Amino acid sequence: MNKILTIQNLKKYFPVKNAWGSDVAFVKALDGVDLEIESGKTFGIVGESGCGKTTLMRTLLRLVEPTSGSVILSEQIIGDKVTNNKLEELTSEELRKFRRQIGVVFQDPMGALNPRMIIKDIVSEPLVIHGKTGNMRNRVIELLNNVGLGEEHLYRYPHEFSGGQRQRIVIARALALDPKILVLDEPTSALDVSVQAQILNLLNDLQEKYDLTYIFISHDLSVIEYMCDRLAVMYLGKVVEEADTEKLFSNPQHPYTKALLSATPSFDKDKEKIMILGDVPSPITYLDESKAKLATEMTEQEKLEIKAIEGKGIDYIVRSSLNEVVPLVQISEGHSARVK
Repeated sequence: MNKILTIQNLKKYFPVKNAWGSDVAFVKALDGVDLEIESGKTFGIVGESGCGKTTLMRTLLRLVEPTSGSVILSEQIIGDKVTNNKLEELTSEELRKFRRQIGVVFQDPMGALNPRMIIKDIVSEPLVIHGKTGNMRNRVIELLNNVGLGEEHLYRYPHEFSGGQRQRIVIARALALDPKILVLDEPTSALDVSVQAQILNLLNDLQEKYDLTYIFISHDLSVIEYMCDRLAVMYLGKVVEEADTEKLFSNPQHPYTKALLSATPSFDKDKEKIMILGDVPSPITYLDESKAKLATEMTEQEKLEIKAIEGKGIDYIVRSSLNEVVPLVQISEGHSARVK
């Protein structure tokens, strides 16, 4: 396996302060994440809102500093002349070089584009920042052609395009510096279903053409199944299951993964449905040890919800049963999950 990135025990805690400015707790946005990203493949990260997906992306881009842990970079990214391959220890100049190797496609294309800039200036902005201004107009036209747009779009503003076209412009800008990795944060969730298919097919074509590595973050499991070679499921800042996509979809082990997969829309009326009962627990860990543990006993709310569905033949799991932290164990080759 040709690894392009290795994430080791990555943690990011955000402090919670009281009225006097003292730390009383921490929000554990990332709590010991270990992942290996293979070169030229698409690695998917899935989970509900608040599980830590976007914080992981921001930490990988070093937009936020990790509390602890390491991101190990391969020679493909930093070259063989750099002896230090840990992201958090790069100098400012090395970090600048690293950022040329990683592009980002955001969830909301309109929010990612400056409404006061024309497309020519938007797409060429990374080239200007990194001093690659030679023959820039032709380079911008080439980038637009790569994503299905053309020279006639150079002098238009973002509001003159459809949602799918705006996302194509974001992708063109992300490719401006010939990166090795693209981080795709919910790249199709703001688009119509027919446009989603076009963007996903475009991403597949670009990956094959430029030998790109994708880190694909999404809620949409049907998109994940179509796009990703390997998949990690996150819950409350931890990876609860990781496997090749086909293996994970056919043989999920963690109860949260099973519930997620059962929620995928399907024409199969006999498909098993699993409800998740109870409220999402708080990721806050208090410094006062008496408040420090997540509740693992069934709550009154969960008992009431169980009573409401009794006798209806509905399978369920309760949130409190997911709160107990168990070690990641190997289920089979390349498949691991947090199960007893």
